[in-house]
Amino acid sequence: MKISMYDAAVTPGIRMMTNLAAVLEKAAQHAAAKKIDPEVFVNARLAPDMFPLSRQVQVASDSAKMGAARLAGATAPSWEDNEKTLPELVERALKTARYLETLTAEQFEGAEGRAVRWKSRSTEREMPGLPYLLHQMLPNVHFHCTTAYDILRHNGVELGKMDYLGREPPA
Repeated sequence: MKISMYDAAVTPGIRMMTNLAAVLEKAAQHAAAKKIDPEVFVNARLAPDMFPLSRQVQVASDSAKMGAARLAGATAPSWEDNEKTLPELVERALKTARYLETLTAEQFEGAEGRAVRWKSRSTEREMPGLPYLLHQMLPNVHFHCTTAYDILRHNGVELGKMDYLGREPPA
């Protein structure tokens, strides 16, 4: 069985963003139940030199939408990174999933060999689509979603592995 670039990039991106939104909603519920200022979670980080939760969500979102768009030969929407509340972060994750749902399998035909170019903080990079997907895009999305989960778990939000993975099996 052959897996398509669409199935490898878009389907997991939608799932990760949807699951991230659910994790963030659980954080909001936890904050309300424990009478914790939700801003504590939004600004929390695991180490002083790491991004706070808000930025982890923004980078996960950008990695999923821009990564998929690059592979599809499309232009991802540009969003301001101005989310300051848990509901705004939930909406950012869901908005990303909705964008990914607009991409079609046909846009990914030939993407495994398509040159993908992007700017990192310090340089411009380029690689073929398949290595980009496997070694850059997916690991980056997972890293930032995992770090967001870990920040919330570290701060007492009752989360488990199934919150990260999602309770419903993929279709």
